[in-house]
Amino acid sequence: MTLVIIFVSALLINNFVLAQFLGICSFIGISNNMTSSVSMGMAVTFVMVLTAVVCWPIYFLVLVPAHLEFLQTLTFILVVACLVQFVEMFIKKTSIALYDALGIYLPLITTNCAILGFALIAVTRNYSYLETIVYGVGSGLGYTLAMVLMAGVRGKLETADIPKPLQGPGIVLITAGIMALAFMGFAGLIK
Repeated sequence: MTLVIIFVSALLINNFVLAQFLGICSFIGISNNMTSSVSMGMAVTFVMVLTAVVCWPIYFLVLVPAHLEFLQTLTFILVVACLVQFVEMFIKKTSIALYDALGIYLPLITTNCAILGFALIAVTRNYSYLETIVYGVGSGLGYTLAMVLMAGVRGKLETADIPKPLQGPGIVLITAGIMALAFMGFAGLIK
C-alpha cells in the first residue's frame, strides 16, 4: 500500500510541474505539440527512473557511510548530466526526427530542476530503494501528464478567440495556473 501511496502522490498530489513548480521551462517550451510533449515526458520519466536507480545506491552506500552527505548535490548533478548525455545519444541514434523536435530542450533535461529536485527529495524522505524507484516512475509520469494536458489545452487555444494582450506566453501561464489550482484538489486524496 505504501508504494501505491508514493506513486499516486508523485503523480497527482505532489506533481513536480503543477504542485511543486519544478521543470517549468520545458513545460512551457515543449507543450505546444502533443508528440513533443509525450516524447519529452517519456525522456524525463526515463531519466528520473535512471536517476533513482543510480543515485540511491551512491548516496546510501557511498556518501552516507563515508560521511560525505554534503556532496549529494554535486554528485547528483554529475549523475544526471551523464544520464542525460546517454539519453540524448540514444535518441539521436534511434530517432533523428524526435531529436530535432526536442531541440534545445533535450540537453536542458540536465538542468531541469525537476530531475535534481526528485533526487534530493527522494533521499531526504529516506525512501527505500524500491520506494525511490516507484517515486521516480510516479514523478516522471506526473511530469508527462502535465505536459500532455497542457499540449491538449494549447491545441484548443490555437482556435480560441483570445484577447491580444493575453496571446502567447500570457495565456499559457494563466492556463498553467488554473491547471495547478485543479491539481491542488488532489491534495485531500491521500492523508
